[in-house]
Amino acid sequence: MTSQQKRGYLPADQQDFSEQNLPKLRNAAAEICYLLNRGYPVTAAARFVGDHYQFSERQRLALTRTVASDARIRNIQSREVTDISGKTIYIDGFNVVIGLEIAFSDSMLFCCMDGAVRDLAGLHGTYHLIPQTDLAIAALLRGLESLRVKEAVILLDKPVSHSGKLRQRILELAENCPFSLDVQTENPVDALLKTKPLVATGDAYILEVCINWMNLVRYILDTQLCGFRCIDILPQNNT
Repeated sequence: MTSQQKRGYLPADQQDFSEQNLPKLRNAAAEICYLLNRGYPVTAAARFVGDHYQFSERQRLALTRTVASDARIRNIQSREVTDISGKTIYIDGFNVVIGLEIAFSDSMLFCCMDGAVRDLAGLHGTYHLIPQTDLAIAALLRGLESLRVKEAVILLDKPVSHSGKLRQRILELAENCPFSLDVQTENPVDALLKTKPLVATGDAYILEVCINWMNLVRYILDTQLCGFRCIDILPQNNT
């Protein structure tokens, strides 16, 4: 499988996140957390610590997306729900589908301190379907069925390329799903998700302000891809 087919993967990742480098990354994560708990912004803290360890941009990005202050962790986890039977859930479509594409590509997802699972892939306005897209969509639909949702509304960012194609493919694969499904292309999706009663996303900025959230990618990984291992650079001792 080429790197183009492995969503969220760069060849240098094998070295950046090798077993030899994980202890150093965990030490750095602990040091960043120390600064976050004392009011430093995450970007500045990651830059300062990353310069000290001479980390690559990918390593710094992973730390930025993984670590969180104690207050932020409590805030996000206080609104996480696990039982969504009979409810309507609003799904950050690209965020969830790309996360699952990465898992089916056997690429890298990261365990995060707030409980979410995140990746290093960046949309930057571009997206294209890959061989793992159908697998990701099918897993998402199975997960929603097993959670017994009443309705799922999948929101896709309209300005992102091929959002219409992804919408069409989701609807094709969901033709016989046992719950109500709506797939919408909207702009901006983030602003909509912040107002909904129950959302599924790994976007930290949405999680900080949403009403309630379901850790949907984590649930699907645990129930359908039991052998998949998220990269763990969490600090061993959070100071």
